[in-house]
Amino acid sequence: MKVQIYTGSMTLVAHSGVGQAILHQKKMLSEAGIATTDKWEKDGPIHLNTVFPDAALTAILAHHRGRKVVYYGHSTMEDFKNSFVGSNLLAPLFKRWITFCYSLGDVVITPTDYSRGLLKSYGIKKPIYSLSNGIDTQFFSPSQKARLRFRSRYHLDENAKVIISVGHFIERKGLPEFVEMARRMPKCTFLWFGHTPLSMVPSAIRQAIETAPANCRFPGFVSQEELRDAYCGADLFAFLSSEETEGIVVLEALACGIPALLRDIPVYKGWLKDGENVYMAADEDSFVQKARGMLNGSLPSLTEAGIRTAQSRSMRATGEKLREIYRKEKFAG
Repeated sequence: MKVQIYTGSMTLVAHSGVGQAILHQKKMLSEAGIATTDKWEKDGPIHLNTVFPDAALTAILAHHRGRKVVYYGHSTMEDFKNSFVGSNLLAPLFKRWITFCYSLGDVVITPTDYSRGLLKSYGIKKPIYSLSNGIDTQFFSPSQKARLRFRSRYHLDENAKVIISVGHFIERKGLPEFVEMARRMPKCTFLWFGHTPLSMVPSAIRQAIETAPANCRFPGFVSQEELRDAYCGADLFAFLSSEETEGIVVLEALACGIPALLRDIPVYKGWLKDGENVYMAADEDSFVQKARGMLNGSLPSLTEAGIRTAQSRSMRATGEKLREIYRKEKFAG
């Protein structure tokens, strides 16, 4: 028996965390010794990862044919807010829609205990499990060669202090705060990887990008290989997002050994802790203060602890946990 990973609408999410999660599921199941396919099967579980209409219809069809549905809860109303133009107005409708979609699953899997709590509060009655989207620790790992490639690609001196972030151009990702950090730390180079058409973002985000200081650059969307090189080659990863269901990029950064500065938000409770495996802050003044301490060495290095955290969510580790969910629900294995 094979597990079907449904890839409909993949082109719409390929550059997002959901797209990466779909790829990760194939790898984690392989590590657990479970075969996968993207073709329609007569039996066996099917994984759904998006909330587009085609995924909901696929869930209904799968049930009609007696198949089990594993619905991944990557999105919440909370992380839909403060994203694109009109997202706050549409948020209540989005909540109703994703509640309907996720309820089509025989089980729901969501990345963290925090997102599990949110989904339970929506009234979803199906079993909800929290399981990390995982990280490929063979691909994302410290590399001096990757560091040199990154520095060469962006014409950065070996001694230049470089701070990076990753994400769409949306408010909740902390882009305005990142630009403000660059303005207050003019001797450092700031790079934001990711892209969203400016026609889709609020005016405050367009203004932040258009008025960013010269030391803050926006290279756009880059390949996974280039992003890995950036993690390895930069001096600090500043992820100032105010809402996440997990944050795959945090795991990617930690796996590559880059010091991470995060906004102190509930999703990290239980697996990330300020001063132990990452540094956290709550406002612009604290972001700058901690970033300076991390760069000048006045704050202790947490690199090794960060790498261990990422390794605990490797493909093999998450694959074994996924197989246990299958066994408990009598799906496979």
